[in-house]
This record gives sequence, C-alpha cells and structure tokens, in this order.
Amino acid sequence: MNLPVIKLETRNLTKKFSATEGVADISLQVYEHELLTLLGPSGCGKTTTLRMISGFEYPTSGSVFIGERDVAKIPPNKRGISMVFQSYALFPHLNIWENVAYGLKVAKVSQDEVVRRTNAVMELMQLTGMERRFPNQLSGGQQQRIAIARALAMRPEVMLFDEPTSALDPEMVGEVLDVMKKLAADGMTMLVVTHEMGFAREAADRVIFIDGGRIVEDSEPEEFFAHPKNKRLQDFLSKML
Repeated sequence: MNLPVIKLETRNLTKKFSATEGVADISLQVYEHELLTLLGPSGCGKTTTLRMISGFEYPTSGSVFIGERDVAKIPPNKRGISMVFQSYALFPHLNIWENVAYGLKVAKVSQDEVVRRTNAVMELMQLTGMERRFPNQLSGGQQQRIAIARALAMRPEVMLFDEPTSALDPEMVGEVLDVMKKLAADGMTMLVVTHEMGFAREAADRVIFIDGGRIVEDSEPEEFFAHPKNKRLQDFLSKML
C-alpha cells in the first residue's frame, strides 16, 4: 500500500510577539496534490502561520519541512514555495508580461526559459493578449490572476494563498476561486487561508480551524461543516454560514 506523500509539514511552529504568542505549537501536514484550507476568526494566527511557512516571518521555535528539507531558517526564494497575497503585490511600472516574468529573472533563469514559462502560465491563466497592459488597466480579478501566474511560473512544490479574494469586489471572487479550483484539479499542492466557506466546503480536501493561535479542529469538509466538534468552531460557523 502506497502511503500519501507529505509535501509540507510544520512541527510545533510557534511565533511570539513581545509577551504574547501569535501562533502556538502549530503542527500540520499537507499531502501531495492536497488542497488544505485554514479557517478561523481575524487575528487567530492564520496569516502568521502562512508567513512562517513561506519565509516572510521567522518562527520563534519549530520547524517547516518541504519534503525532507527543514526550510525554517532559509530565505523565501530558496524554499520551493510560492505565495499569493491578499493584495496583488504587482509592480505598477511593469507590464503584465514583465510582472509574471519578474521572479524568473531574479532567479537567473535563462531568457529562453523565462519566455517559455511566462507565455505558458499567461495562457493557463487566460491572460494572453494582455501582455503589454499595465496592472492599473485591469480589474481586481485579472490582477489576482496575474499574481497567481507569477507564482506558478516559479514551479513551486507548494502554493500558499492568503485570503486571495478578500480585496476583490464580490462579482470577481468567483473568477479567482475558479482558477484555484482548476489548479487543485490539475494536482497543485495548496494551503489556502480563506473566509470563503463555500470554497472550503466544495474544493478543499481537508479543513483546519485555528483559534487563539492553535489548531482546534482538523477534518474533511463534510465532517467539518456538518458535525463540528469544537464549541468555538460551532460558534464560528453559526455566524459565517
């Protein structure tokens, strides 16, 4: 029997801010091709957890493994992880093609490979024909698709999403969620912080609820939403659904 491959694992991940703990003893596993969502109230530690995994924040203690590599102390660009933020984090002075290609050029990928990868992800994200336009000429949904294309161009082992639809107008949310569902269907390993309950229920393989910087529930979507065990989760869902 083949056991599932663990692509991402955190062990006892903790982040202290002055006298308080922002994240306390977070241990989780994300399996190959899995879409795992993190839910929880604002300020519970979801984003801090993602930032420690991605390398934009260093943990006070604990480990982050990508495969068998402990990457907790190495820079973000050396981890094999791409992160998509709430804000699109695009360069306003670069056109769309240049924004998507930027990370590849920083990584000193050959020019032929930059062109090949950039064009491929532009097509995948349905951005072909927009290459010479600038971010301020596009909708929020289109800009977030550019951010996803830029992340994909780096060929990450794992993609992280930090509330990727929170800055979008309601009519654009579905556009980005559909792209993420397609990535999941294509086998991308993904860890997603979201407030979109419908997306978590429909698209996720597993859902984790964080409260007070700790994991308090971890289960498959059907069990998570239909039969929540933790009282805090029950209260949370009663307000969100």
